[in-house]
Amino acid sequence: MARFVGRENVRKRLAGLGSEGRTVYADGAARIESGEETLVVRPPFGLAHEGSYEHVELGPLLEALDADHVVAALLVRLGGYAVGVFEGERLAASKVGTRFVKGRHKKGGSSANRFRRRREQQARELVEAAAETAVNVLEPYRDRVEFVAFGGDRRAVDEVLATEPRLAWLAERALPRFFTTRDPRQRELERLPYELYAAELETTKGAS
Repeated sequence: MARFVGRENVRKRLAGLGSEGRTVYADGAARIESGEETLVVRPPFGLAHEGSYEHVELGPLLEALDADHVVAALLVRLGGYAVGVFEGERLAASKVGTRFVKGRHKKGGSSANRFRRRREQQARELVEAAAETAVNVLEPYRDRVEFVAFGGDRRAVDEVLATEPRLAWLAERALPRFFTTRDPRQRELERLPYELYAAELETTKGAS
């Protein structure tokens, strides 16, 4: 079972491996066979190196894990949004906001229709505010941003992108991983670097 592990912990895990074994770099991942164990590590921002070694070769993998990047983040849920730019693990720019959006109405009739219209209006206001904030925060870094992290609720993020054509470039640089968060606030942005730089790690017993 693969899991995401912070890069410092991945380094510690790899440090315990000896030199005997086999290593294959391919398709953005490193497969390391050491003793009775096989590890597959996929760095979060890719691994361009390819090659096969008849020993444990960690150099290209560690280089990929150590590399810092400029990453834009857009976290949106109905109720709030957070936008930020990270230079490595440092939050260089950010802005968060909230908009009240009513929960779902359980009763029927005309009151439910009024409730639905009001809720849809509140959701539109949040999406528009998130989109405008994203443009203001991210546009100055557009030429430097290498990757984009989306998180929160997928539908809400998609609506923000669809609302503002000036954000089209974000999807072109999006990371494959979607970062779930319950409450897009400043503290969620500040915690995000751990997840951003976490590598996908799969461990199995028995080299193959």
